[in-house]
Amino acid sequence: MSESGISFDEFQALEQKVLRAVEIVKREREARAAAEAEVEKLRAQLAAQSQQTESQVTTLNATLTQEREAIRQRIEGMLSQMDELL
Repeated sequence: MSESGISFDEFQALEQKVLRAVEIVKREREARAAAEAEVEKLRAQLAAQSQQTESQVTTLNATLTQEREAIRQRIEGMLSQMDELL
């Protein structure tokens, strides 16, 4: 190896650096894959929660409409009774 200008120790050091770099890239890819899976999971949860929220809003609006109608009818009944008194 001395003919090419790199000693055996330098070659081993370079080899170790390359192996460490490969391990780092491997860990980073695994971390990225895990993060992407987590993002997909959170997106699915968000979509489900959004749908549930929409359903709850629709139900609440229907309930409020029914209550408003019931109150309107009660008020109309009271006004009718007041008209009869006059």
